Amino acid sequence: MISGLPPPAILIIGTFLIPFLKGRSKSAYLLLLPVIAFINVLIIPEGVHWTISFLDYNLILGRVDRLSSAFGYIFTIITFIATLYALHLKNEDGQHMAAFLAAGGALGATFAGDLLSFFVFLEMITIASTYMIWARRTEASYGAGLRYLLVHLFGGLCLLVGILIHMHQTGSIEFGVIGLNGLGSYLILIGFGINCAFPVLHAWLPDAYPESTITGTVFLASFTTKVAVYSLARSFPCTEILIWIGAAMTVFPIFYAAIENNLRRVLSYSIINQVGFMVVGIGIGTPLSINGSVAHVINNILFKSLLFMTMGAVLHQTGKINATDLGGLYKTMPLTTIFCIIGALSISGFPLFNGFVSKSMIMGAVTNEGMGILWLVLLFASAGVLHHAGIKIPYHAFFFHDSGIRTKEPPLNMLLAMGMAAFLCVFIGIFPGALYSILPHSVDFQVYTGAHVLDTFQLLSFAALAFCLLILSGLHPVEWRVILLDTDWFYRKPAKAFPRLSNRQMPWTIFIVIPLFACAVISLVLGIYGSFVF
Repeated sequence: MISGLPPPAILIIGTFLIPFLKGRSKSAYLLLLPVIAFINVLIIPEGVHWTISFLDYNLILGRVDRLSSAFGYIFTIITFIATLYALHLKNEDGQHMAAFLAAGGALGATFAGDLLSFFVFLEMITIASTYMIWARRTEASYGAGLRYLLVHLFGGLCLLVGILIHMHQTGSIEFGVIGLNGLGSYLILIGFGINCAFPVLHAWLPDAYPESTITGTVFLASFTTKVAVYSLARSFPCTEILIWIGAAMTVFPIFYAAIENNLRRVLSYSIINQVGFMVVGIGIGTPLSINGSVAHVINNILFKSLLFMTMGAVLHQTGKINATDLGGLYKTMPLTTIFCIIGALSISGFPLFNGFVSKSMIMGAVTNEGMGILWLVLLFASAGVLHHAGIKIPYHAFFFHDSGIRTKEPPLNMLLAMGMAAFLCVFIGIFPGALYSILPHSVDFQVYTGAHVLDTFQLLSFAALAFCLLILSGLHPVEWRVILLDTDWFYRKPAKAFPRLSNRQMPWTIFIVIPLFACAVISLVLGIYGSFVF
């Protein structure tokens, strides 16, 4: 007898009870669901469970191994933290429901044992994420959400066609190692790559995430790109092209982040940079590099969510998020300032913080493979992370000049959520063994050696010194007060051709028009595919 339920079932089914609850019972229910989901993931034994026959194929809703379990743990943990952060929302059942559907979709995609099930859950994340962007109900969020939807529909179409071709070539829909061996595999990689924010395919992320709701951004930053990283680890480990794609991802966002004025957009570019480290580790494909990538997913979800929560708190309390409009908030938001600094130290990879542990594993794997040029690229990228996320974010928001803004700390639930994430960042940094115990492969890696700690402090110290000299000399790039030109220009223009919708019409567009469109696309693909293949 199988212990537990299919991993996504609790969050997805539980979502539909939310509108019927009120007051404290609703708050308790919202917090209880991710706890039950975590326990459920914890008790499911390794193996293949919940197989459904579909035509001549088996759909698998529960392929449980150490890789999927590691992602399942962090997805349920961050769902609890992000839900606590959003607990102050009143009359916003739609946001809570979309968040749980996105979390359920992430769990479903993670534990799916076949490509078709994975595709369905991935599209569930897309639909729920679009709602969380539109839920902010501004002109900018409407446009960003529509562009997000268009890009991910295109990515889903590439993935679907790739799956169909792969099915014909192999006779299997198993979600396992695919490798680059034909048109189908390349289309699948493109589909994954769009969700992963590969270079050129990345602009949807800094376009959409800053326009989401304050709470929705925390969920967005935790699921879409991380599920894509999981899909790469599952299907394309030890694929050399991923090494150089990942290396490019670590570098180019640094330049955008350096001149970006919107601090939530700075963090969005930083997501691409951090995902680049994960992609590099997957491309190398050794046990150490895979462990490093998975560990960095876990750590990144924690410290990036923490940073987004602190910036969300700033936006919630001041109504401002541009670097040029902020400063001096440490006086009235001391706890939020401390939490932001912890997140900044973590993402920068300072010893005793979780980012140091996982980034060291990836850098160690690069060193073991003798890839000197790649090591230098990642070293430069690490210095850039300290600049734009480790220093710029807390400096401009809480220090810099006195902006004259006088406010107070955000609601208690937001502080508690930030405190939990901050605690985990420090705990994992001090006790990395807790993280090692859930990674896919056994870990034989000593992160706290004297030489390595000294080298890290030297790098970070010189990078911090460079930032200070640039500021004092007036040579630091000025934050631009405009939308930076990026590859999203190519679909911003076509998106304007779509009819405008009112705020009330947007959810119905998602849940009615988009499924109809998806059915039409699937029918078309099956027809074309059948004509040319069968």
